[in-house]
This record gives sequence, structure tokens and C-alpha cells, in this order.
Amino acid sequence: MGKRLGAEFFGTFWLVFGGCGSAVFAATFPELGIGFAGVALAFGLTVVTMAYAVGHISGAHFNPAVTAGMWASGRFPAKDVVPYWIAQVIGGVAAGAVIYMIASGRPEFDPVAGGFASNGYGEHSPGHYSLMACMMAEFVLTAFFLIVINGTTHKLAPTGFAPLAIGLTLTLIHLVGIPITNTSVNPARSTAVAVFQGSWAMGQLWMFWVVPLIGGVVGGLIYRHLLDSRES
Repeated sequence: MGKRLGAEFFGTFWLVFGGCGSAVFAATFPELGIGFAGVALAFGLTVVTMAYAVGHISGAHFNPAVTAGMWASGRFPAKDVVPYWIAQVIGGVAAGAVIYMIASGRPEFDPVAGGFASNGYGEHSPGHYSLMACMMAEFVLTAFFLIVINGTTHKLAPTGFAPLAIGLTLTLIHLVGIPITNTSVNPARSTAVAVFQGSWAMGQLWMFWVVPLIGGVVGGLIYRHLLDSRES
């Protein structure tokens, strides 16, 4: 269990550092930035790289919603859910702290005004989408993320390609979701930067725990009861 939790810590650290770090440092870099598409790709690449690196150790969840969804699909024991969540949140917050320390080295850095890659709804949504619209987006995107994860890691699926499919799915999710909520689908990712944003992000964090967890569980249940093949 110690190695599994360590893998979840480092995997979530890399996801937050690579994904949120790209948003903080590179998305709108003066004169040349990577934009939404670049940030979306960065999130996908973090999952691909760490899933290949430590997926054989922990299953490469890196996300409390994924852990909840894998439990709902019958592939993960209930007793391990909370320890995974704790490791994921600690890993994410550690990455958020490193991003904050690096970003603080820039004279004009302002996490409140810049948002610090935090997720938000209403006036804090990048596109000013309403709370209900943001909840719907987070629910649907997380549920389909779990459907893809369950399908690509099934014993009858082609072997060796799951990290690529999952990483590409996360990229697609961010291409859709960044203008709406800045894309969470991951409570650990949301917590990791909200604690350093210093203003509104902590007040809206509840939504980015509740809705992704529900979406993850629903996605796991959909796969388990409607899509899963029981053939050996």
C-alpha cells in the first residue's frame, strides 16, 4: 500500500504541476502563449506519461473522482478509497505549492487577479457560465471519463494503449471544459490551486468535489451495468 500511495502522490503531483503549471506559466505568456489547446494537451500528457510510469503500481488514478468511479464499477476496494484520496490531495497541494513558489519569482504575479488556474463558476467561469451549466459540464465530462477509463482498461481491450486513450480523453475534456469551468473533473486538481489562489476559489471548491465525484460514480455504474462484458 505504501508504494501504491506513493505512486498516487507523485502521479497527482505531476498532473497538477504539468497541467496547472502550463496554465499559470505558459497559457498567455507575453507575445507567445500555448493557449487553451496547449493547456489541454499538457493535462493529457501528464496522464499518459505517469500512467506508463506508475500505472502498474497503483492503477494510475491521480484523481478522487476516478477512484470513486473505479469503486463503483467494482474494480477497486472500498477500504482503499480514502487512503487514495488523501495521497492524491497531498500530491496535488504539494504541486500547487511548487507552482506558487516559482510563480512568485515574477514581479507582476498576482494569484487573486490571475486566478492561479483555479476552477470557477458564475463570474469566475472563464466564459461566465452559470452554476447549473458548470455543474452539468463537470458531471457529463467526468462520467464519460470514467466510461473511457473502464473500457480501455478492460481485460478484453487491446493491451498497452489505455494510457494513450485516457490521456487523449483528458485532452478532449479540457478542450471542451476550459471555457466553462477551467476544467476540473478532478477534486484534487481543484483543491491544489484553490488553497493558494487566496480569494474566491475556496468558496467555490465544494462544487468541484461534489459534482465530479457524483459524475465519476455514475460513469462507473453505467459501465458496470450497461457496457461491461463478462466474457472471459
